[in-house]
Amino acid sequence: MRLLVCAEHHIMSSEKLPAFIETCNVERKQDLSEDQEESQKPRLGNELEPISKRQMKKLIKQKQWEEQRELRKQKRKEKRKRKQLERQCQLESNSDGNDKKRIRRDVVHSRLRLIIDCSFDSLMVLKDIKKLHKQIQRCYAENRRALHPVQFYLTSHGGKLKKNMDENDKGWVNWKDIHIKPDHYSEFIKKEDLVYLTSDSPNVLKELDESKAYVIGGLVDHNHHKGLTYKQASDHGIDHAQLPLGNFVKMNSRKVLAINHVFEIILEYLETRDWQEAFFTVLPQRKGAVATDKACESSSHDKESARVEGRLDSDSSEEENSRNELDSPHEEEKQDKENSTGSTVTSIPH
Repeated sequence: MRLLVCAEHHIMSSEKLPAFIETCNVERKQDLSEDQEESQKPRLGNELEPISKRQMKKLIKQKQWEEQRELRKQKRKEKRKRKQLERQCQLESNSDGNDKKRIRRDVVHSRLRLIIDCSFDSLMVLKDIKKLHKQIQRCYAENRRALHPVQFYLTSHGGKLKKNMDENDKGWVNWKDIHIKPDHYSEFIKKEDLVYLTSDSPNVLKELDESKAYVIGGLVDHNHHKGLTYKQASDHGIDHAQLPLGNFVKMNSRKVLAINHVFEIILEYLETRDWQEAFFTVLPQRKGAVATDKACESSSHDKESARVEGRLDSDSSEEENSRNELDSPHEEEKQDKENSTGSTVTSIPH
């Protein structure tokens, strides 16, 4: 009997065992999920802080960058293919590149020496040194493109200018068709061959002598050191002159030009042999350059128009005076009537 009861109890416990195990597993899963949720919640105090909006934006941008990586790669491939096609088409249109060779054959190098004097390094602040560097870059580029390139010299090269070029334009050491020297120009060019170009000189150039060496002052000073280049040329006994700007051009601003403008005007004159065309090709619009003959015409036209306006003003004033004279009798009659009516009103007995 006892054995039977034990057997039944064993059977019942064995039947309930799977259900018990299942409930235990469910409870364990719930505990694990709760622990995960707690771990994912932002912690305060000494623990992890919640992500800020800025960090969230950075994460989103980084995710977008990663997602668009393949797209960028595809675009680069397309750009390379497009450039290859363009080069191929250009080569075909140039008839096997003969046009480029023809252009190079048309270049005739001038014997004229054009010097940028960089001996004013100590008179310029870094901002002006950087401007000088850019103007020299422009001169170099224009000379390389010119049909009649000059013998380009950069003298007294050193100090802040060289340091700035080393830091921002390391390729200058590979420049072609230019003589960059640390020495002063007077040390390797004869004094009788030198002509210093300065706007303060009383001498005006008529033509360029290709046997001469023309010096441009490498000074960006916003007119703080007025007359310095002229004084230096006079002290060294060097010939000096100014470009014939006033003979061909009338400007709103002062006649002092940037270094690259003087350089480009000389290159243009060597090609056209026409000062006026050279000036108007190079000078920027902000200078308000007008041809001297047109300036004379405009001034005479302004005088004539002023004379006509003055005549018209005098005629109109005479007409107005005559009109006033004609109107004055009517005004007098009106005034008399008013006076008479006023007198009659006062004379009525009450």
